Amino acid sequence: MKRENWTEQIKWGITAFLVLAATSLLFIIVSHLETINKNFNLFIQILMPIIYGAVLAYLMSPVYNFVVKTTDVLLAKLFRKKSKKQSTISSFLATICSLLFLVFIGGSLVSLLIPELTKSIYNLYMTLPDALNRSYERIQTLLTNYPEAREYVEDLYTEVSAFFSSKPESAQTILGHLQNIAAFFRDGIWNTFTVVKNILIGLIVMVYLLNLKKTLKLQFRKLLFAIFSKEKAKGIIEELQYVHKMFGGFILGKIIDSVIIGILTFFVLSIMKMPYTLLVSVIVGVTNVIPFFGPFIGAIPCFLLILLTSPIQSLYFAVTILIIQQIDGNIIGPKVLGDSTGLSSFWVLFSILLFGGLFGFVGMIIGVPLWAVILHSLRRYTDERLRKKGLPLSSASYEDFEHFHTEGGKEKVEAEEL
Repeated sequence: MKRENWTEQIKWGITAFLVLAATSLLFIIVSHLETINKNFNLFIQILMPIIYGAVLAYLMSPVYNFVVKTTDVLLAKLFRKKSKKQSTISSFLATICSLLFLVFIGGSLVSLLIPELTKSIYNLYMTLPDALNRSYERIQTLLTNYPEAREYVEDLYTEVSAFFSSKPESAQTILGHLQNIAAFFRDGIWNTFTVVKNILIGLIVMVYLLNLKKTLKLQFRKLLFAIFSKEKAKGIIEELQYVHKMFGGFILGKIIDSVIIGILTFFVLSIMKMPYTLLVSVIVGVTNVIPFFGPFIGAIPCFLLILLTSPIQSLYFAVTILIIQQIDGNIIGPKVLGDSTGLSSFWVLFSILLFGGLFGFVGMIIGVPLWAVILHSLRRYTDERLRKKGLPLSSASYEDFEHFHTEGGKEKVEAEEL
């Protein structure tokens, strides 16, 4: 009896110690949250080339696998016995094809966008004075027809002029704003250089990961079986396979869907003779990768861009984009993606808002499959716990929970409910 009391006291002592340690650790984290966040961001910046390489390797993995399989089939017809040299040739050709495919896609986008963007900026520069003059004339006509509005604008102009004339430091304020703008452009140039550097290093990392992915996968599996039991290791591997299936299927489907929408937008806008057709089509196609909010994110700047050229055409553009998005949401999207995530509209919206707020643009893209994986893991854990308790798995069974009763310390369900 005394020994049991002593064991119970040790358990309570260990529990109290763990609670105090966890509380102390939480207090340290909260009190140094800014420093931790700063160091974490620095750590992420250091790893950014590796992250870029991992993402590129994941996206290019289907191309790499296809070339390897095709090359193996061709080499098997030429040589009866499979050798290590054949595997080396297949890997080398697959790596070259993956790089060429990536360079082709990136080069095509750049070669299409840069001339169109330059042309659009030039046209905007040439048409902006006329657009401002027309706007000024419309405002003048409006003020002439409505004297009350004219008096309000004149009073506002007088107040603003008096404010700047009475404050000599306003010039310094304006100069400060100009310096901030210059710093913004300077930081933008430096960030662009950093991104380009990370992408170039990421290409090298991508080559290594594509050629070592099988070895790394086997080593990771060996590590799992060394740490966990066989059943637990198999469960983790199955969960990771589901993650790969979910992310791969969703991202590939969204890319195909976005390409279709971009091409469809280009043809429709070309028929309607809209300005900036190619630029607008690329923007709409790229932002369509983002579920739910993507079409609006891409359509708003395009609408404003067309508005500066022709207000009537901007209205036509808005109606056209709404029609195209309805076609995408009801016909193209379901055909390409199907029910790949199994999430309802509410959870799609929730995941985009949550992960978009946490991780920005990238979070809005990966939020839906990531939340689908989280819900899948939670569902598996819940089902496993319910099976151990002998409870039904169907949610409808819990509408009336009074038919559950306890026997021998375990929850039981009446036989007719099972």
